[in-house]
Amino acid sequence: MELVVQFQVLNQSCQCLAWKPCPIVAWGAESQHVVAGYSDGTIRVFSISRTEMELKMHPHAAALTAIAYSTDGEMILSGGKDGLVAISSPRTGMTIRVLADHKGSPITVLQCTRKQYRDFGVEGGELWLATSSDRRVSVWASDWLKDKCELLDWLSFPAPASPEGLSSLPPSLAAFCPWEPGTLVYVGFGMQKEALFYSLHKKQVVEKISLPYFATSLSLSPAAHFMAVGFGERLLRLLRCPTSHAQDYAGHDDVVHLCRFAPSGCRLLTASHSAVLVWELTG
Repeated sequence: MELVVQFQVLNQSCQCLAWKPCPIVAWGAESQHVVAGYSDGTIRVFSISRTEMELKMHPHAAALTAIAYSTDGEMILSGGKDGLVAISSPRTGMTIRVLADHKGSPITVLQCTRKQYRDFGVEGGELWLATSSDRRVSVWASDWLKDKCELLDWLSFPAPASPEGLSSLPPSLAAFCPWEPGTLVYVGFGMQKEALFYSLHKKQVVEKISLPYFATSLSLSPAAHFMAVGFGERLLRLLRCPTSHAQDYAGHDDVVHLCRFAPSGCRLLTASHSAVLVWELTG
């Protein structure tokens, strides 16, 4: 529990970051690169082992709100407060594509998953999704080496008028479901407080799980059928799927704005205003 490496960028706030995925051949190896997005629209790639910044790019005119590596680590996907999504190469430092489909609404989530194009009849080596704060999710099939990027699905979730006294709406969040291929999970402000499981094959919501409040954070375990949901009411809920058996945990001092399973699925990290909690999943 000691600070090993620290990178400081003066006069800019870091809004989002992502670890570069390890190649499959080096399973078990630790990734040595982190990409971070900043409030001035820049992206910086840091080397942990060399303790230095290796690359700086400026693909956005607005502050960054989400960032992710492609599954092979060869591309960086970044989303801005203005809703633009940029795809940049960390090898060349060039931005190869800008997508304006979510323009006007901040990007809240970017996530990539390994999927072959034949699963959905389109070409591409991976699927990725973008979620924006206006409750829209776009799903894409891509093959970056061939410069292919095709829209596979477009989801819009309805919501009532903003309730009185609510200073800000809960975030729109989506994630691919690790244990249910071709399915994504969505939470956000809507007609009901619930988590929705949407099938990309059937093009419809196939399951709904009721929640006590609107979610503020979401994570799905890559190793077991568990879903973690954080709430503004200082509560963390752990759900076992598909039974929807729920266990609630208190202990946070504020909104649970982040929850993230470790790759092993054995631990869960959650964060609120001034606390980071690490939970151990037993059994």
